[in-house]
Amino acid sequence: MATMTASVGEQVKVDNGTEGFKGQLHGSISRLSAWLETNDYEGYDTFDGLNARVLRPLTFNSRLLRTVLQQGVRRFPINLRPLLGIGKSRSTKGMGFLARAFIRLHRATGETAWRDKAEYVLQWLTENQSPGYSGACWGNHFDYQSRGFYLPMGVPTVVWTSLIGHAFLDAYEHFQSDRFLEVAISSCQHLLLDLGKTAEKESLCIEYIPASVPAFNKLVHNANVLGASLLARTYSFTGQKGYRALAEKAIEYTAHHQQPDGSWYYAEVPNAHWIDNFHTAYVLDSFKYYAETTGDDRFATTLTRGYQYWKRTFFLPDGTPKYYSHKTLPLDIQCCSQAIDTLVFFHERDPEALPLAVKIALWTIQQMQDSTGYFYYRRYSKWLVNRTATLHWGQATMLCALAGLYQLLQTKGALS
Repeated sequence: MATMTASVGEQVKVDNGTEGFKGQLHGSISRLSAWLETNDYEGYDTFDGLNARVLRPLTFNSRLLRTVLQQGVRRFPINLRPLLGIGKSRSTKGMGFLARAFIRLHRATGETAWRDKAEYVLQWLTENQSPGYSGACWGNHFDYQSRGFYLPMGVPTVVWTSLIGHAFLDAYEHFQSDRFLEVAISSCQHLLLDLGKTAEKESLCIEYIPASVPAFNKLVHNANVLGASLLARTYSFTGQKGYRALAEKAIEYTAHHQQPDGSWYYAEVPNAHWIDNFHTAYVLDSFKYYAETTGDDRFATTLTRGYQYWKRTFFLPDGTPKYYSHKTLPLDIQCCSQAIDTLVFFHERDPEALPLAVKIALWTIQQMQDSTGYFYYRRYSKWLVNRTATLHWGQATMLCALAGLYQLLQTKGALS
């Protein structure tokens, strides 16, 4: 590992001026954007293994065999999808991240092309909602087997819906068009009316998937607070008290389950007691959104402890982002992208956030970006690399993160 990343540490020292780094960052964004255009915003997904036309019939609708197929395709270090009949597709979650990226690039540059791209993607998302629910919502373009439930293609999740809802709120803030706010409001109605809520003392947990879907476990911390963050942020524009009330109870649930060291398990059921980088970052973003959009500072200590835990636990000195709290490998592209995005979001609270975001971005561009512009899915060692071109997991999240960093540097002026 030291050999693989030493050159990145040297690069951070040599080229840490604003203009030099911005040039690298702009070049990376341009190459990635060109790749996305060439591929018509299509790519693979980490969990699309059940789309394998060749092997899916051999799972015989068995939960175990579905899991084996899905995880086998996901974890194999070489992309087996073309051999298994799994094609590239657009992803609703990916398009949500791309919408946020294009909005940020329009803010940073004022170039009309970025506005046009944002409008196109937002319109696509409006037209590709999951039908049959009480409000705007989105799901996978593949069947999905989790540890706690089986989710057919198109059934929405609170994670997808909340992250995409934030894209529409970004669009409303930037473009000042009510039609974008109306979509976010519609998504909040879905959260209120279609998703179950599990009570715990004075708190509630927003369930991951609709109440109509049977599941062993629907209570997941990052999903719960992502829903709360969308409700709270939409409340700040509408004054709808029901949104704030549910957001508060959901935040209370996850705050109550913070571990003594500041961390959160993925979920409270025994088989979900892992702690990873990007899901922790989702939780931190959500607590920050809640505090800033409601004015409720009761969870300030919870947020501070969680942020400090995350920053000291998940990054090596050269900026390499770890996946789990207890080990570094695999080096995963979504850990990179979400780390950059969260650090940019927290830059006003933490003077070390922007320099760390730059360090991670440099590491990721040098170690994970292909010469054709896209980003690799995972590194397992210096030589073993899974080069699968994932869409939402890699390309969309990275464009969103790099665009946010570029926007911040355009407005901030200089690295500190």
